[in-house]
Amino acid sequence: MRHPSPINTGSSRLDLCPTGLDPARMPSHIAVIMDGNGRWAKAKGLPRIMGHRAGVEALKRTLRLCNDWGIGALTVYAFSTENWSRPGDEVNFLMALFERVLQRELEALQLEQVRIRFLGDLQALPERLQDLIAEATELTSRNSGIHFNVCTNYGGRRELVLAARKLAESAAKGELDPSLIDENVFAAKLFTASEVDPDLLIRTSGEMRVSNFLLWQLAYAEIHICDVLWPDFDATALREALADYQTRSRRFGGLDPINTDYIDP
Repeated sequence: MRHPSPINTGSSRLDLCPTGLDPARMPSHIAVIMDGNGRWAKAKGLPRIMGHRAGVEALKRTLRLCNDWGIGALTVYAFSTENWSRPGDEVNFLMALFERVLQRELEALQLEQVRIRFLGDLQALPERLQDLIAEATELTSRNSGIHFNVCTNYGGRRELVLAARKLAESAAKGELDPSLIDENVFAAKLFTASEVDPDLLIRTSGEMRVSNFLLWQLAYAEIHICDVLWPDFDATALREALADYQTRSRRFGGLDPINTDYIDP
């Protein structure tokens, strides 16, 4: 699926783009699998919850950098549908952490004109957290800065199933002609509806899999894997990911415009 025109929400800050990167070739949308909090804590002899706290600081840092460097959207994998299988104490801590961070950071998000959305099956979350999410989403919905999407209780397969179910229900009611279902109609039923697809996927901690994340939306994303554990992800790591991205030739299934050699069938 080809990408729509890039978001221009961060264009006024392109002058802050680091030396060595081409401001005209920055991705409009970055997706991140924030991996390695537990390993970071274990390596330091700390409980896993300390890794999650450090991971929040890395996320705040990354969001600020993306906003400053002209990235239009940032989507992060915060809590997957599979994460409920973790120990109850850790899950409860994460839910409480989400609440505290939202309460503490909402004013700063407003000042920076960040538009925040939470993507996923939110009804399974604690009621207090659902209320905070609704408040933050509404309060920032008209902001003009970076689009910040937090995937919470999210699973790519679950998202596709729910989208298919919505289309099937509409067709069964006679509201939709199945022959008219195309990529755009399907994408409009996803959690990410109205957002451009990610240009770049960053995964930290060296793991080489997408882990049920944005299965539809990552169809043509460039993938950057780094060994840095998420709490240590900083401006240098982000700059390296962007520099790697800018070396790629993005063809979307077509030919490289510079090298169009092919073999006749």
